Amino acid sequence: MTARRGQVTGVMRMVLRALLAAIVGGVVGTAAYSISQTGGQRLSIVVGCLIGVAVVLGTELYRRSARLTDVQLVVLGSQMSFKAKTDMRQAAQRMFFQAATRIATRPLEDGTGNLREALTSLKTLFDLYREPLESESTPPPPARGDSVYELALDILNFELAPFLAKWHPRLREFEESHPDQDESAWPENAAFREELRMLQENLRHYVIGLGEIAGIRDPERHLHRSSWSTTRGGSAVPRQQAADPGTTR
Repeated sequence: MTARRGQVTGVMRMVLRALLAAIVGGVVGTAAYSISQTGGQRLSIVVGCLIGVAVVLGTELYRRSARLTDVQLVVLGSQMSFKAKTDMRQAAQRMFFQAATRIATRPLEDGTGNLREALTSLKTLFDLYREPLESESTPPPPARGDSVYELALDILNFELAPFLAKWHPRLREFEESHPDQDESAWPENAAFREELRMLQENLRHYVIGLGEIAGIRDPERHLHRSSWSTTRGGSAVPRQQAADPGTTR
């Protein structure tokens, strides 16, 4: 469905561009015809000025919409360089907000929340990040620099997938074998919460990086809580671990 929507969107853009080109061509043609009929020098000058203004404004609008922004992130001690154009910034912004509003970056205090809902939220984020990677409408890697989807792939393979692959079957086993007991009785409740906090701290570095690519001013402030011990001024992604091949399905 996503690929089909992307194709439809691309066709609509082409149609709109063709329509706009036809309108501009019609206006220029009409102006040229009027000049040839009247032979007026003033009219020629006025029309020439208007066309010049239109070209300059159109060029400026295109330049602004397609402008490049250089973003440098430190990943595993090496530099990742992003030549962020409009489409990359939009993708990064979408992924930033998808994570910033979920348990992936929000604290879950001991004795609060629901562990099953937390796992479901992480699985939903996993699917949201994976969907554009598998879509035919996803733009190819840039000629220079890194792609925001490479950062998303690291989030999936090295953070979300191992956590989900480990804890989803364990919690499901407890739920199926103790259907009448609350999650607080799960012997691994505390261990789950501790590893969730570690995952959240790791993900925050990635998500802040996405915010910087998107051009969000001070993205860390949207994730910061006074009860959290945060490291300011760093965008380094923590050490990555190999993904468990038995990822969530």
